[in-house]
Amino acid sequence: MAEGRRHRDQLNAWNLDHIHMTSSNGTDLTVGLADDATWEGASSKAENGTDFIANVPTEEVFCAPHRERVNGIVYGTKPYVYNGQLIEGWHVTFKDGKVVEHGAEKNASLLAELLSTDENACRIGEIALVPASSPINQSGVLFYNTLFDENAACHIAFGAGYPTNIKGGSKMNRTELLAKGLNDSAIHEDVMIGAPDTNVIGTTKDGKEVTIFTNGEWAF
Repeated sequence: MAEGRRHRDQLNAWNLDHIHMTSSNGTDLTVGLADDATWEGASSKAENGTDFIANVPTEEVFCAPHRERVNGIVYGTKPYVYNGQLIEGWHVTFKDGKVVEHGAEKNASLLAELLSTDENACRIGEIALVPASSPINQSGVLFYNTLFDENAACHIAFGAGYPTNIKGGSKMNRTELLAKGLNDSAIHEDVMIGAPDTNVIGTTKDGKEVTIFTNGEWAF
């Protein structure tokens, strides 16, 4: 938990504008962060000030993308369980935050169904970083349960973002959160995109580049 907090706190200290994720499978994705976005992970703080861990085990440190600032292509690295069926070998292409092209080797029609759930299901509400050395990943087990499986790899979530990933967001209404760039949707579906050779470079708001992930692992 201490390591998770350290990574979270450093990401926040860098005051990132966007991150760029690449891997040899073809993923080349730039994710701009929402206005006043804040990274969370390891533990959270309730409104009464109490620290708590919402998900055990947990490996992720996550943030809110800006709904209009996601561009590039990303390939899934693990099957996605949708309504009890597996979507495998999938990919999506984003332009200005919206999925403009997608496909899958298996159950492509289900991916299309997911992305058309509502008008904002084709945008993402979360970007999460998880190292390839995660025990869940090393187990090689697909648990068919997102709360476990999301701890196996870096992931994105189609659909709604978390207000708590915006500074003061828990006290904002939908219109105010939308103005910050937080996506709103009826769904929040996590899909795995992290690979053993995933690299992530961040760019701060003052234009400095920082190395976040190298070959699937934290670089700091």
